[in-house]
Amino acid sequence: MASYFRQVPNFDYVSRTAENKAISDYVPVKNLFKRGKLRDDIFGNLSFFTKYKIIGDERPDNVAFNIYNDETLDWVILISNNILNIQTEWPLPQTSFDAIMLEKYGSYTNLNAVRHYETVEVKNVSGVIIVPEGLQVPQNFSVTYYDYSLEQEVTKSSITVPVTNLQYEEKIENDKRNIFVLKPQYLNVVFNDLDNIMPYKKGTTQYVSDTLKRGDNIRIYQ
Repeated sequence: MASYFRQVPNFDYVSRTAENKAISDYVPVKNLFKRGKLRDDIFGNLSFFTKYKIIGDERPDNVAFNIYNDETLDWVILISNNILNIQTEWPLPQTSFDAIMLEKYGSYTNLNAVRHYETVEVKNVSGVIIVPEGLQVPQNFSVTYYDYSLEQEVTKSSITVPVTNLQYEEKIENDKRNIFVLKPQYLNVVFNDLDNIMPYKKGTTQYVSDTLKRGDNIRIYQ
């Protein structure tokens, strides 16, 4: 299978570079608005996918090689998770994460300062959850409830833990590590869909071929 961008058709855009003086000069560019996607009956069905956890500094091409033995299928990994901006939606390399965090918070002291407090899980003697884990609450948060097994009122205090800025940011990054990968046996379905999606269809004034459209030359009207 060819790489994704080799499948994307071209668009002739009127040249605006200084060396091109003629009004008929065009520059071919990839039409990034012509975007491939998984069809809804696949994207919304978990049976087509497998859970995957990104390890360390793995990139989409590394994951594609691990799953499909083909690093050029990194685009399948991205569209399977509807990732449009890899800079913000994919886990950062550790060195980049460290540098960005230090720049964002200004110092290691600020980075390790307490951001907020969260609850620990509280259950009654019957195992029923009274307070779930991970709620953002004040440091002195407590809960009082009537435990029918003990036939008495129970107060739980000291049920919060501090969360630092670093821990908060690391959780955001770690959440990005849990992705879904399309099972290899369904790749041909995606390839066939891409073959149908990407070619231009005849019938418009901009149509040149299945792989090329030409934009209006605005220089003519200036």
